[in-house]
Amino acid sequence: MSEDTWIGLMSGTSMDSIDAVLVSFGPGRVKMLDQQTLHYPVDVRQRLCSLSQNQATPDELGELDCITGELFAEAAMQLVERAGDSRRTIRAIGSHGQTIRHQPTGPHPFSIQLGDPSRITELTGITTVADFRRRDMAAGGEGAPLAPAFHRAFFGSASEDRCILNLGGIANISWLPAGDASPVMGFDTGPANALMDAWCHSHTGRPYDENGELAREGSVDVGLLDDMLSDAYFLREPPKSTGKEKFNLEWITTVLKRHPDVSAQDVQRTLLALTAESIARQLPESHSLTIYACGGGTQNPLLMQELAKACVPHRVCTTSELGLDPQWVEPAAFAWLARQTLDGLPGNTPSVTGAAGPRILGAIYQP
Repeated sequence: MSEDTWIGLMSGTSMDSIDAVLVSFGPGRVKMLDQQTLHYPVDVRQRLCSLSQNQATPDELGELDCITGELFAEAAMQLVERAGDSRRTIRAIGSHGQTIRHQPTGPHPFSIQLGDPSRITELTGITTVADFRRRDMAAGGEGAPLAPAFHRAFFGSASEDRCILNLGGIANISWLPAGDASPVMGFDTGPANALMDAWCHSHTGRPYDENGELAREGSVDVGLLDDMLSDAYFLREPPKSTGKEKFNLEWITTVLKRHPDVSAQDVQRTLLALTAESIARQLPESHSLTIYACGGGTQNPLLMQELAKACVPHRVCTTSELGLDPQWVEPAAFAWLARQTLDGLPGNTPSVTGAAGPRILGAIYQP
């Protein structure tokens, strides 16, 4: 009997591309069968970024929901077509969608992801599970991060305290104490690539600082770094989650009003230091912690170098050491969450999100 396979689709807060994987799962094992990245057209990315800052009309919101849904379906179909006869084993697609607004606090918390799942199902002919965050929020949770349950299932260790660190637009950690006695903890630590990308784009026109080249031209401004680290978000106790609604170009320019003479290169270098330092300051206490990083930030060697320095005495490496390429951890997590949903099993981690209890996440769209 053929083993069920699953497609996971993910586009994070960097809003630059859709990562797609075809995977199967076994006990404590993720088998990667195929993967690809579909980059957003430049105009679509620009429109999504504007929408995330409330600079769009309801008509644009609706249109972008359709456009991103079609792009998510295209990413999935390329995997389906390459699967050939094996496409019959694909049980479902788990689609995270594209977050354009995440507001987990206040009297009416919400989280909005674009990427119309009805269109994904219609275009692929495959059951699609989507809209994972809102059920957790309805139960009093932050709706994020959701990956810690996946991290525990596949990266947990009986003998080693581990931290899975996702370096997307926003950084989040999953704290996996050795064994099963202690609960999983996790939260968004703050910006990873979001601020660096925004500043680089505003000063060079490039969407991100490849290999940390702009940051290498500058040096850390200690006064600016200390001012940034004084933001109340970094001092909040978890559960907590955040996004580009808070950490964006406007956030940078507001702080810079108090530091008007810092060069663009020094700002870029200081933003990189902010990512490393804010993560290091919020790590759980452990004498033998190993940090396994994943996400786009792992491709920035300067960031990884600074993280290693900031997190001493803990060792920093990537999830490649655990058998899963760092680029594909997040889409694999949403493939697994789709499996949880279809099997009637919870996908959230209440100790992470603050929800009232375990909940089956997502809505199911059948062909």
